[in-house]
Amino acid sequence: MPVPVKLENLHKRYGRVQALDGVSLSAREGEVLGLLGHNGAGKTTIMKLVLGLTRPDSGRVEVLGRDPCGRDVRRLRHRLGYLPESVVFYGELTGREVLRYFARLKGIGRGASEPLLERLGLAQAADRPVKGYSNGMRQRLGLAQALLGEPALLLLDEPTAGLDPDATRDVYSMLDELRRRGATVMLSSHVLAGIERHIDRAAIIGAGRLLVSGNLEELGRRAGLGVTIRAGGDWADEKRVDRVIERGAVVHRRSATELELRVPGAAKLDVLRVLLAVDGIRDVAVEPPSLEMLYDHFGPSTRPAEAPCTAS
Repeated sequence: MPVPVKLENLHKRYGRVQALDGVSLSAREGEVLGLLGHNGAGKTTIMKLVLGLTRPDSGRVEVLGRDPCGRDVRRLRHRLGYLPESVVFYGELTGREVLRYFARLKGIGRGASEPLLERLGLAQAADRPVKGYSNGMRQRLGLAQALLGEPALLLLDEPTAGLDPDATRDVYSMLDELRRRGATVMLSSHVLAGIERHIDRAAIIGAGRLLVSGNLEELGRRAGLGVTIRAGGDWADEKRVDRVIERGAVVHRRSATELELRVPGAAKLDVLRVLLAVDGIRDVAVEPPSLEMLYDHFGPSTRPAEAPCTAS
């Protein structure tokens, strides 16, 4: 079974802008891969290459074992699902009509739209014109069209952009369901808050380059950021805090009732022993580096990198 997506040493330039500069990356079967970076980092260009909407200047793209710009492009695209960053539908059509239209484009029977309307919570609004849908409803409709035909590979470009908290939660809930079903998903985002629980691996992109990739545990080890330890208790006594600092901890936040520490991995057990020996400790929580901390550490830079280009 081929790797669903394999990118090798990709270069892509739009005029004077180097959109991609030697990117090599793969998406494994059944995983959710997060492409993370600022706007203009190159995330959308990667998705366009995977979809066969543009060609690399050099390098190799393989999608489900095929060249996305090759002779079998029509057959290949039937196996792909795509949710663009900006979802636009004909406002006069109903949600049901929109899905049936896209099903027809994919050569899928019109009955395929009904389970998706139910699954994405749109059944009650299916016969209303799309122009009356909220942003969250339009995003759910966009996700429904991407899921038509049960694609082998799903590409989601900034799926939570512009959504309110409830709609964002709905998108992540759907993403979790796709993970449970074993779908392969490439997800791009410049919004890090809340995403780390919903991806298997992260690829951090900056200025058209792949800066780092791996699961959060791997990235945490590579960054050497240690852990965050939070301890609830009585921290009014300076001597108590000093005992923890002596073991290698750095105080990040402190109040009379809570202490938050940054602790190198090698000092974690020593610090925990000291904390657990302190009278009046109510609770202790240990957290690995957050995605935001890892993102800041590996330091992507910004560069406007996206521009349209059609494939032959």
